[in-house]
Amino acid sequence: MGVSIKPLADRVLIEPVAAETKTASGIYIPDTAKEKPQKGKVVAVGNGKKDHDMTVSVGDTVLYSKYGGTELKHDGVDYLIMREDDILAIV
Repeated sequence: MGVSIKPLADRVLIEPVAAETKTASGIYIPDTAKEKPQKGKVVAVGNGKKDHDMTVSVGDTVLYSKYGGTELKHDGVDYLIMREDDILAIV
């Protein structure tokens, strides 16, 4: 199931994980109170820049900054495209 979007340079395409709908104690969270997810799976990676090789690879689960990246929808799926610098960690 490849994605037809190919990020350029040091950009990464991420599919965010779904937001939690229930707390650990069993309380359901309404849509208006859900927080924006900060974790996702890398779907596609650019080639990097001349002096910068890419650290993440396809399939990695990453944590990224809360307001980093640009949201887009492709074939009914939500994605984020962001620079590798906006990724905080590989989980």
